[in-house]
Amino acid sequence: MGLSPLRGQEERFVEVKPTPSASRTYSLDFKSGEVGERMIDGKEAVSQSIRKAIQTARYRYLIYNGQYGCELESLLGQDISQQLLKSEITRVITEALLEDDRIQEVRNFQIVRDSDKLFVTFTVLTSEGVIEQEVSI
Repeated sequence: MGLSPLRGQEERFVEVKPTPSASRTYSLDFKSGEVGERMIDGKEAVSQSIRKAIQTARYRYLIYNGQYGCELESLLGQDISQQLLKSEITRVITEALLEDDRIQEVRNFQIVRDSDKLFVTFTVLTSEGVIEQEVSI
């Protein structure tokens, strides 16, 4: 009998470990906004997912749940100190990326201001390896 109290706990259940989502997807052309015909997988797919999550505004599109996307737009034009701005950029990018189960850690943020643009570089540790990413705001 499956649920007999006379059997040990180890014998009464089987632990099922979750498997990570598949990475295979269509390539995206970020300049034209078109979906490509080529299929990508692995590190290239994760890198594309990182870029898309950062470029997608959180809560704007009904197709995505409230956990997907980044809140960088809310920081633009704010009258806050440079130190607070850098801290918030780090926080919103990290929160956006850690929603993906293939991403374990986001670190080594470097934020450089060039006139009215910000260039953010960071390192992402993923199940596919280490990815260096750069974003301009």
